[in-house]
Amino acid sequence: ATEGKEEEGKKENNPLRVPQGKPGERSSVLYSAGQFFFEYLVVVSLKKMPDGRYEPKITYQFPKRENLLKGQKEEEERLLKAIPLFCFPDGNNWAPVTEFTSETFSFVLTNVDGSRKIGYCRRLLPSGRGVRLPEVFCIISCLGCFGLFSKILDEVEKRRQISMAVIYPFMQGLRESPFPAPGKTVTIKSFIPESGTELIELTRPVDAHLEHVEFQALLQRLSPHLILHIFASAVLERRLIFLAEELSVLSQCIHAVAALLYPFTWAHTYIPVVPECLLDTVCCPTPFMVGIQMRHLERVLDQPMEEALIVDLCEGKILRAVGDEEEILPIKLQNEMLTSLNRHNNNNNVHTSEQVNALVSEAFVHFFVRMVGHYSSHIKWSKNGSGTFQERAFCKAIASKTNRKFVKKFVKTNMFSLFIEEAEKSRIPQEGKR
Repeated sequence: ATEGKEEEGKKENNPLRVPQGKPGERSSVLYSAGQFFFEYLVVVSLKKMPDGRYEPKITYQFPKRENLLKGQKEEEERLLKAIPLFCFPDGNNWAPVTEFTSETFSFVLTNVDGSRKIGYCRRLLPSGRGVRLPEVFCIISCLGCFGLFSKILDEVEKRRQISMAVIYPFMQGLRESPFPAPGKTVTIKSFIPESGTELIELTRPVDAHLEHVEFQALLQRLSPHLILHIFASAVLERRLIFLAEELSVLSQCIHAVAALLYPFTWAHTYIPVVPECLLDTVCCPTPFMVGIQMRHLERVLDQPMEEALIVDLCEGKILRAVGDEEEILPIKLQNEMLTSLNRHNNNNNVHTSEQVNALVSEAFVHFFVRMVGHYSSHIKWSKNGSGTFQERAFCKAIASKTNRKFVKKFVKTNMFSLFIEEAEKSRIPQEGKR
């Protein structure tokens, strides 16, 4: 599932090939067709505690897992303990309500081995009369495909209005269906009382690396100029904090920023929505990309933190910066990308979200192709087939001084090292050198 933009790369003399994936990479880049759609569906409800506060608890879990080995059992317990926190990251101050607009958001949990699971959440008010508390339906999956899971959650919400009992057969049917390949559709039969049997079609986008992404969400909130500042900070693996009140805005925008780095992968702390009890994450000296609700802004600013880029997604502005963001990317390429982003921005109404995704991604992939697309001709292959990257020769081969200055910093990042490690392992016959 890593074809992504390879086709496009082939038009260049030095294609920026995407090495095959490995378990530690972000799951929104890697998955294979035929996997289970999801691992668990859980319902998280708010339970009133003796002190009057509400605590999120799992009240329903499908499937119940039997006969787990000790290690698996520990991992499951860890997972089930973390989920409620991320379903209600906004703390314990809730009050029953009669109306609540349902919202969709996602979170990411990183396992000990570096692999990631995604939680897709729909927070809704159960049907009924009088005041009630919202609950969250959360689907845990290793597969990154926001659009597809939003559609599944629509179906779950529709059934929830009838009865919990109607959700189970639908999820069972889904669990027995293989995850479709990019561009393919899977049809799930589902019976609903009163309505009879329905056929639900779930289609994956053709471009697998963009199916977890909504660049439109970013373009609607930030100017192209600011998006480039954020991209520059992310490329050098700095600390990035995004602020918004709505969980859906935070999760969409952070997934979009991470996707701008394709075919590279953000390999550090990555929490699209930080639960209130984990706010001191921002004191971390290591790189991170996190989303925090606007209500916690004061607390965040009071924390003793190292240099970070703090982005206000509500007002579309940067609240705190390192100061050199303007100079990180080579100016000529920066201007080309600005022109490209402005063009998509002006045509917002004309393009579908898939088209916007493709156009925006193309601009950023093109940047990497121009900068480091020649990497494959600087891997020296030994007779036994193992490769060694020649970093000095690779940097020297860049004619432009400003481009070279940027690349010398970029080659020191974790994301570039991981990419090269994979490339050294996966020898691909070079085109054009037959």
